[in-house]
Amino acid sequence: MTKLLNRLKPSEWYLILLITGFTFIQVWLDLRLLDFMKVLTDLVQVSGNPFMASPPQGEIWFAGGKMLLCAFGSVIATVAVCFCAARIGSSFSMRLRSELFNKVESFSMEEINRFSTASLITRSTNDITQVQMFLTMGLQLLTRSPIMAVWAVTKIAGKGLEWSMVTAGAIGILVIIVLVVMIFVLPVFRKMQSLTDYLTLVSREHLTGLRVVRAYNAEGYEDAKFEKANQDLTSAHLYTSRAMAFMMPSMTLIMSGLSLAIFWIGAHLINNMEAVTPQFMEQQILERIDVFSDMAFISNYAMRIIMSFMLLVMVFFILPRATVSARRINEVLETELKITGGSLTEGVPEKTGEVEFKNVSFKYPGAAEYVLENISFTAKKGETVAFIGSTGSGKSTLINLIPRFFDATDGEILVSGVNIKDYTLEALNNRIGYVPQKAVMFSGTVNSNVAYGERTVRNESDCYTEDGIKSAVRIAEAAEFVEKMEGGYEAEISQGGVNISGGQKQRLAIARAICRKPEIYIFDDSFSALDYKTDRILRNALKKETEHVTSLVVAQRIGTIIDADQIIVLDEGKVAGKGTHKELLDSCTVYREIAMSQLSEEELSY
Repeated sequence: MTKLLNRLKPSEWYLILLITGFTFIQVWLDLRLLDFMKVLTDLVQVSGNPFMASPPQGEIWFAGGKMLLCAFGSVIATVAVCFCAARIGSSFSMRLRSELFNKVESFSMEEINRFSTASLITRSTNDITQVQMFLTMGLQLLTRSPIMAVWAVTKIAGKGLEWSMVTAGAIGILVIIVLVVMIFVLPVFRKMQSLTDYLTLVSREHLTGLRVVRAYNAEGYEDAKFEKANQDLTSAHLYTSRAMAFMMPSMTLIMSGLSLAIFWIGAHLINNMEAVTPQFMEQQILERIDVFSDMAFISNYAMRIIMSFMLLVMVFFILPRATVSARRINEVLETELKITGGSLTEGVPEKTGEVEFKNVSFKYPGAAEYVLENISFTAKKGETVAFIGSTGSGKSTLINLIPRFFDATDGEILVSGVNIKDYTLEALNNRIGYVPQKAVMFSGTVNSNVAYGERTVRNESDCYTEDGIKSAVRIAEAAEFVEKMEGGYEAEISQGGVNISGGQKQRLAIARAICRKPEIYIFDDSFSALDYKTDRILRNALKKETEHVTSLVVAQRIGTIIDADQIIVLDEGKVAGKGTHKELLDSCTVYREIAMSQLSEEELSY
């Protein structure tokens, strides 16, 4: 928690000092209110005693007026404290959410996989809410309660040993109860956030895989999995709630017992006084009035002490969970990025668009075996280089090294004649038009999805104009269905693109890459959802568009890559063959097996 609070701005620390100042004023006014109440009680008792001279009515009104002023001042101070605390909590949590979001955006796939998407969502929402709640309530109570308790104890200490001992005993019992409960509850609070992570994970999996769940009649299985996660979290909540349910009656009992003890001691002191005699009647009556007023005075102060502890206990119940949340937030914010950018923004002009792999090998973090071994090839500007191989041969892994989703374990990857690690991440990404294996659509419109991302400063023409977007959609063979949609290019796209088909999503994803006008296209099995006719038409249109741009294509279908300038065949992470379609049919057994499984002899010879 301390590390997280170090992120508070100087202005927020000034507000905390302001809260402390207003809290002192509030406590002082509350205690002065009790002092004036004692004075007023004494005046009223004296005025009602027939054996003593009544005080002037003005004194009573004056004491009452002071009480009203103290009460009004306390209200103003309380409002100021609440306002400042809410301001700090809201602004700090807003800034934390932004920092956390920006940090996660800079993560490579290694960091994403380390935390899991569900956990990152929980940390960005639930955990920050816990910290905000602690700040908002804690700043109000953690300052007020100790000040009130200490100040009230010093007031009681001078009024009699018996009352001081009883109050100290009650405080000791309270402290013991709080410590015992916290020992049992704290581990559960630590567990609750991980249970929340798992519940988010189960819910997210169920919602994203709803079609598969229904297709396999797995609703019962998913219900059981969700019920278990829900029950575990509910049990943890109930455990902590029962602890709180035990605490509050215990404190109420101690508060009632303390009041009873104070009045019993007062009655005992009055009972032990000498009988009233006519000679010392006025003095003896005054002594009894003093004891009675002290008794009421100490009772009020004792209640303030107990209430302070009750408020502190509320904070202590929030603190453990907030501390766990703060630790989880810090884990994300303090994560050292495995992939960081260099300083270069430009490549070698004469090698613009060229991609070269030099003895590249790769294994996933923590894995023992290499997924890719000793890969070398060069894709020159304007060439189309395709990758094919069996499932798990490392095709997607290979091209994902270029935009640095992961970094190569060994070897070098050059883009435009420069090692990709020497580019700033922004400059590297600006050179690439990436179409992932699974087309991703964002909630918005067709226009916002095609023109997604920042325009690169390299482009001489503004490709994100209406004409540029329409041209990209047309090249991607998406204009036909887009123009039929209600609203056309302003038609709504639902989250994840659930209101369009898989093939339509792929074509819009391709249009997004085309619209960017990059130096290098990366197509990661981006034509798999298209029929053969659309695939052929789209590739012909792309060939004209990418005539002077490097294209790297991962495909499962021979027909998609048959015209590539160079085809690289991967087998268990190694290059099994390299060449054109005709060359590989003669020289590469792996490629010929794949080709013959998809095409007839006549089609192969064609």
